[in-house]
Amino acid sequence: MSKCSWALSSPQMENYHDAEWGVPVHDDRLLFEFLVLEGAQAGLSWSTVLSKRENYRKAFDHFDPESVARYDERKIVELLQNPGIIRNRLKVQAAVANAKAFLAVQEVFGSFDAYIWRFVDGAPVVNHWRSLEQMPVSTRVSEILSRDLKKRGFKFVGSTICYAHMQATGMVNDHTVDCFRHAEIINQYPSLEEE
Repeated sequence: MSKCSWALSSPQMENYHDAEWGVPVHDDRLLFEFLVLEGAQAGLSWSTVLSKRENYRKAFDHFDPESVARYDERKIVELLQNPGIIRNRLKVQAAVANAKAFLAVQEVFGSFDAYIWRFVDGAPVVNHWRSLEQMPVSTRVSEILSRDLKKRGFKFVGSTICYAHMQATGMVNDHTVDCFRHAEIINQYPSLEEE
């Protein structure tokens, strides 16, 4: 069974590719989780972040934005002593700031899901890449999303991080066309129509 080439780098990456990557996410808690994890990835590999994901879940109250938004300096210092996460002060502070901004977005739009999916008109963009080399690291849409998130107070949400978030949460289907998941995701979600 053919898969995206990056998925074969480790069993953990392969499991993530097969089960999660590119599957449309509409659960606010999971959208917040990916937002924090993608921000933590800045300058690092996704496999590094993925290997710490369970530690992050424990350290960040299972990515409950209301809990994270209440973190104070004492909690930040505690997190910076946790060897199970990426101990970067700016990234930890960004997670707290993003939780507050996330709650503000929920207040305005009813849910973060309703807010973020507007950037792709409510439906995943289905791409048809033949190789990893063809895939962009950012797009016009991820740039627009990045600017809007920054205006709303989010941190560590550059265009490349936003595009990675879009890929992870299925706002775009970037599985290569030879990958079994490309067609499988389209088939699982009948509302997807290939363009």
